[in-house]
Amino acid sequence: MGDWVIGALINIVGSVAINFGTNLLKLGHDQREKLSTTSNNQGNEKFVPKSVMHFQTWRIGILFFAAGNCLNFMSFAYAAQSLLAALGSIQFVSNIAFAYFVLNKTISVKVMVATTFIVFGNIFLVSFGNHQSPVYTPEQLVAKYSNLVFVLYCMSLVFVVAFNQYLYRSGETILSDSAKHTGSHWRTLLPFSYAIVSGAIGSCSVLFAKSLSNMLRLTMSSRYQFHSWFTYSILLLFLFTAGFWMARLNEGLSLFDAILIVPMFQIAWTFFSICTGFVYFQEYQVFDTLRIVMFVLGMSFVFIGISLLAPDDSKGL
Repeated sequence: MGDWVIGALINIVGSVAINFGTNLLKLGHDQREKLSTTSNNQGNEKFVPKSVMHFQTWRIGILFFAAGNCLNFMSFAYAAQSLLAALGSIQFVSNIAFAYFVLNKTISVKVMVATTFIVFGNIFLVSFGNHQSPVYTPEQLVAKYSNLVFVLYCMSLVFVVAFNQYLYRSGETILSDSAKHTGSHWRTLLPFSYAIVSGAIGSCSVLFAKSLSNMLRLTMSSRYQFHSWFTYSILLLFLFTAGFWMARLNEGLSLFDAILIVPMFQIAWTFFSICTGFVYFQEYQVFDTLRIVMFVLGMSFVFIGISLLAPDDSKGL
């Protein structure tokens, strides 16, 4: 059994745990909202709703979310970043089951078709992705961070984040103006732009986690001293981007419907994680014509699934 298979299995278990935790977090928000609504209907105007942290469901969700991320962190030491990022498709399968059994959501045929497109798209990405995972020295990792192509990619990432954040703020202003008639496209574009900003920044934690797991693997083989300025710098960047992702995920679950925002979160996370791995680790070097075609086909399936996830009703925030 190759190392990438071990990494893939650990990542699958971690991904399911993350999705289960995400849905429990959403359930905690729903319970808090229900309690607040009930108290208001009973005429208790002085009622102050508890913080969502007081709900046991939310706390259990945090534990599952954290445990799943720890497993995913371990998996990065054994497989390529683009492969593990694409394996996040397992969350779309579990998301339907959890939304139905845990959140008591009604799963429409359209959502199931959309999820099927997304899963098949990610299957193409996994099947024809990079199955190699070389171990890099700290000097090689530093050189890759200063590579011109990677620097240009980071600059484009900043532009994507700025544009989508502007789009989100504009959409908030339009939807908050009750005097204007707004189409359903804004109600889809708003969570989409929110997820893009979250995924573009949050997925950088995957790169930093991959670098940390690489150095940890070197330390275990006595070829590297884990205590260095580079290690602690990467650790701080990882904590910042992972914390940003978790905070945005928690906020997004309180703003949007889980059946819509969770797949968008994972799509953004998967897409930017794959792109970052391709650029930084130069994983595209193992691709031939067939793999490139299948990769593009897989991404096309993913985007079709996203478009099918657009809600039919005109439900606001």
